[in-house]
Amino acid sequence: MYSVIASDLDGTLLAPTHTLSAFTRQSLKHLVNQGAKFIFATGRHHVDVKGIKESLGIEAYMITSNGARVHDKEGNLIKKHNLDAQHVQELLQLAVGFDNIYTHIYTGDSWFVDREIIDEEDFFKDSDFSYQIYDPAKVDHDDVYKLFYTTDDPICLEPIEKLLHEKFPNQFNTAFSSLNCLEIMAKGVSKGAALQEVLQLKGFTLKDCVAFGDGMNDVEMLEMVGKGHIMQNADVRLKVRLPHLEVIGSNEEDAVAHKLLSYFG
Repeated sequence: MYSVIASDLDGTLLAPTHTLSAFTRQSLKHLVNQGAKFIFATGRHHVDVKGIKESLGIEAYMITSNGARVHDKEGNLIKKHNLDAQHVQELLQLAVGFDNIYTHIYTGDSWFVDREIIDEEDFFKDSDFSYQIYDPAKVDHDDVYKLFYTTDDPICLEPIEKLLHEKFPNQFNTAFSSLNCLEIMAKGVSKGAALQEVLQLKGFTLKDCVAFGDGMNDVEMLEMVGKGHIMQNADVRLKVRLPHLEVIGSNEEDAVAHKLLSYFG
């Protein structure tokens, strides 16, 4: 019925510990060995996802930074969509003065943050990837493809979201990958748009693909594919936005792996 699998990572394929469980690892290897095509579709940086892919030991395309970067199964960059350099300069200043908000950028093979983050390493147990403190002299603003704001208190992001809409109406694609992470990409960039590009390259259609996600950055992907699935632990706004899609179990229960095995055997 389906030939291609596209899955988000955090809150979806990864366990609450931000790692791949033994059961999910075994299941994905089995499915790929049986001929299923797997695509990572995540907001994470491609260097980070490459580490996860290598630890898993499967061939897979990587849609990263919510579609701003696409790498083939050999790791070659095949699609790139950058933010305008002038916009980057302005966006870096948007959260200045908000003590509980961190500003991040993805550029080239690096990740920069405006100041040190406590306990961030908990998210990167299956890869070897870490941020650097932002230094304008080290950053190529012409090669920034995602900028995002994080906080411990989601309420703090409400004024930032409002400022974005007021100062830059319809100039970006913005999405909450989680309640405490607001992400900004170039206009038209999304996991769904990138997935469509990859599928066309490989001779598949969107109807050939099943997809899994838990955040608002998964909306386009989930509504475009042949069968989209929402995690039980997903953002409530995602369930409201796509009420016709099937809600499966949680990432704590390896729900993606179980659902895939029911499809592919």
